[in-house]
Amino acid sequence: MVASIGVLALQGDVREHLAAVAACGDVRGVPVRRPSELDAVDALVIPGGESTTMSRLLETFELLEPLRKRLADGMPAYGSCAGMILLADEVLDGRPDQQQLGGLDVVVRRNAFGRQVDSFETDLPFTGLPGGPVRAVFIRAPWVESVGPAVEVLATVPQRTRSGADAGAAAGRPVAVRQGPVLATAFHPELTGDLRVHALFCDMVKAAVAIS
Repeated sequence: MVASIGVLALQGDVREHLAAVAACGDVRGVPVRRPSELDAVDALVIPGGESTTMSRLLETFELLEPLRKRLADGMPAYGSCAGMILLADEVLDGRPDQQQLGGLDVVVRRNAFGRQVDSFETDLPFTGLPGGPVRAVFIRAPWVESVGPAVEVLATVPQRTRSGADAGAAAGRPVAVRQGPVLATAFHPELTGDLRVHALFCDMVKAAVAIS
């Protein structure tokens, strides 16, 4: 059985995530815009974009409650950047009307690294991935303020960025986490051509489908 991985296609890096999922092999990537499409997939990628916009669109497209239910029932999910924000149980510096999906027992700070001009790249050691550090692209990215006992921290911000700049208050902040079938990164692996984070998620999905 080929696992079906949806990519939430309301806003953000949809095409890039679909391409990365397809490149992993043995899985099928499909865009998801409607509850019926969500019902048909085994897992979901929530892409980067603008978290408050995506939150409103989830309500407009009547996906908010169905997605919350699927996550509560154990559906594997991966969120990058805005996706991490939406999957967090609690967000700091978000809009009062912003809706959370839940799934990760973490507190996330929205736009923690600053504005668009503060975007940067660095190399991150990433627990559980072979082949050395992951090139991480941070664009108006969040970071994780705190994690619950069931959350595994997979990557943190190093003391210095790839350019040699001091990371300051960001140093040591978690930027990749996993809780059971839910994975999230504050950065955008879909933009680098490095498929290892997506391959990890695809393996998580295939393992979940094999058990079910």
